Amino acid sequence: MTQAPGKVLITGAGGFIGQALRRRFKERAIAHVAAVRSASSADESSPECVALGDFAAADWTPVLAGVDSIVHLAGRAQVLHGAHGDATPYVVANVHVTRRLLDAAVSAGVRRIVFASTVKVYGERTQHGRPFRAGDPVRPRDDYARSKAEAEKVLWQRCHAAGIEGVVLRLPLTYGPGVGGNFLALMDAVGAGRRLPFARVNNRRSLLYVGNAVTAIEAALEGPWLVDETLPVADAESVSTAELVERIARALGVPARLYPAPPLLMHAAAMLAGRARVAARLLSSLEIDATRFRELAHWKPYASLNEGLMATAAWWLARHPQATR
Repeated sequence: MTQAPGKVLITGAGGFIGQALRRRFKERAIAHVAAVRSASSADESSPECVALGDFAAADWTPVLAGVDSIVHLAGRAQVLHGAHGDATPYVVANVHVTRRLLDAAVSAGVRRIVFASTVKVYGERTQHGRPFRAGDPVRPRDDYARSKAEAEKVLWQRCHAAGIEGVVLRLPLTYGPGVGGNFLALMDAVGAGRRLPFARVNNRRSLLYVGNAVTAIEAALEGPWLVDETLPVADAESVSTAELVERIARALGVPARLYPAPPLLMHAAAMLAGRARVAARLLSSLEIDATRFRELAHWKPYASLNEGLMATAAWWLARHPQATR
């Protein structure tokens, strides 16, 4: 039997998943507080939106007044290129903020917290036929993944000590209308008709449509079966990079212009160009088995991969009216 989530605090409510979750809560008339760092023009008329500035220095106590549950989405995302070597920004945004938020939640008597983590805490890649699954050991390989793994530890320490119901969802690359980053860059390349060297890439990648992410978070808020669980969540289907390009092209109504290039050569070229992490997402496998989450939550993705890509393509085409179908 599900339980109403009560009033929900969404941290990182201005982000990609956060905005989608806010829209969903408004549709369902779920009372919520949307914590953002700085209010945009879209937020100024939203009484549920609270601009807190720097989350690491914010006073969470007044924000948590009357809050029953928290969805903790805020954090520093992984930087795939540029300067590396300083873990401090990740520790502050992903660990310190989580610790301060949980301390305030304990004082406020919050009942449940759903924490959005990453599948990268398992590691950077999977072997063929062996996806990561619930219960696998944690082996984070970079500052971002290590900070999320440490934030999970902080969450469990506070939850177990205070009797707060915790749920950790480990999410893969999430896409959908409004997506940015490397997924948007790939869509831009396909939509522009660029030739892409992925025809021989036979990897497996798990993805998560933002609409499926939102319903998974809802299940984690409302279902009694997920308490004290740490679970990976993903769409039902994984794909290779070549398959993904072909499906994006089909959704956009353009040809998929793929040509074969040796994956080892592409890895080497990416390393020389300082883009090894970007190449890893395109060339290596990172697949997860979300069976345990689906079974415990009685959940299934409401949108298939093709449906998610069609929705994303419709958004992309609306932003590029010169593109022809």
